[in-house]
Amino acid sequence: MLQQFLHQLLHALKNLLPIILVVLFFQLVIFQSLPSDPLSITIGLFIVAIGIALFLLGLELSIFPVGKNLANQFARKGSLPLLMIFGFAIGFAAVIAEPALIAVAEQAEQISQGRVNGLTLRLIVALSVGAVMALGVLRIILGWPIHWLMIGGYIIVLLVTFFAPAEIVGLAYDSGGVTTNIVTVPLIAALGLGLASSIKGRNPLTDGFGLVALAVMVPMISVQVYGIWVYNFSSAAAISQVAAVPSQLHWLLQALLDLATMVKDILPMILVVLIFQYLILRRPLAHPAKVIIGFAMVLLGLYAFVLGLKLGLFPVGSLMAEQLINKGYNSLILLFAFTIGFATTMAEPALIAIGNQAEEAARGKLKGSAIRLIVAFGVAIGITIGVYRIISGDSIHYYIMAGYLLVVILTALAPKYIVALAFDLGGVTTSEVTVPLVTALGIGLASSIEGRNVLIDGFGLIAFASIFPIITVMLYAIVVERFSQVRSDPT
Repeated sequence: MLQQFLHQLLHALKNLLPIILVVLFFQLVIFQSLPSDPLSITIGLFIVAIGIALFLLGLELSIFPVGKNLANQFARKGSLPLLMIFGFAIGFAAVIAEPALIAVAEQAEQISQGRVNGLTLRLIVALSVGAVMALGVLRIILGWPIHWLMIGGYIIVLLVTFFAPAEIVGLAYDSGGVTTNIVTVPLIAALGLGLASSIKGRNPLTDGFGLVALAVMVPMISVQVYGIWVYNFSSAAAISQVAAVPSQLHWLLQALLDLATMVKDILPMILVVLIFQYLILRRPLAHPAKVIIGFAMVLLGLYAFVLGLKLGLFPVGSLMAEQLINKGYNSLILLFAFTIGFATTMAEPALIAIGNQAEEAARGKLKGSAIRLIVAFGVAIGITIGVYRIISGDSIHYYIMAGYLLVVILTALAPKYIVALAFDLGGVTTSEVTVPLVTALGIGLASSIEGRNVLIDGFGLIAFASIFPIITVMLYAIVVERFSQVRSDPT
């Protein structure tokens, strides 16, 4: 187990390395200075790596094997209601404990001064993902084409965005982007591919992918509807303000309170697994001691991750934003956005895993390495455009609506085998490391530029990082398909 932990720790440090290199390049070459408290930031980044390693190892020991085993047992039972209930429960439990969603919800509550309630936001997103997991299971079983669901769904997204207040749009799209992360992607992908592989007449590439895409899309709708209610029909005076943490509290007491919060966050996932294992299937866990240790690692890893964010990644993002604004060169800000987007995406483990699964399922049509490059390029473009929007002060409505209108058009034109995968790839690009850094960058820029509203302009970068990979992957498939047609028919 120690060897596995060290392997995960090295893997986590490798994923952090591109961010560190980009930050060091800008600090030493562009700014020619170091942060005022480099030791605290370094310790914070190392704690993030330890948290990620513990979290991932805990998932491998407990939640992943138990979740896959449950999915296989339900598939063998052939019970549609049980499969849909299981899909809902797994989707809800995984998202309510998602570290990146917790971080975004806390930031939103603080910036909106309590108008957007962090726990309510998380519950809305988790309920949305749970419902869409049940719908996605039904889609795979009944063989519904994914492209009609995505076209219809994003038309609804665009309509809701048109009426939603500016304060909620960026946050809603970011909330959709962070639902698919280190907890949800492997579970959701395994459920979809497992079902598509076990049902006669289903294709893993066209039917197995798509659950991640649905998990990204539906929260965008529900959070914007929540924002319409909050900003148009609720009384601001009746909404409680965020209570400041008393400075007199000892750090140990605060750490215990944070740990208690982590227990509350991870508890739903544990309860779902135990209820379905013992009460529904009425079978004992295969290796209970290993599962218990795994759950403990998940808990400690989640705690260390959040602690490391506060010490390392959030200060780095805010510091870089402030320095770039003070430098006064917008081109430098855009260059930083592009490089950080490309570097972090290329090292994203969920993207590597999905790319390998897609290459295997596509049987020669796709290359995993090519997919990673195209997706990383899309993320880099998306974050760069998102940063440009913050600098220019343009309304996020027009950018988001134009982006997804292009996505809808490409969905109708792209080869059907790529549609579900393209949307899934848009969901896996926002990693546990990228989300906090990009969120901090957006908030830092909006805080540093005169005339910007942090709640309206600070959020939205994650959304851009999710939209543009969908566009680049679909364009890639259209070009490849067209090129293959020309080669086969020169006339």
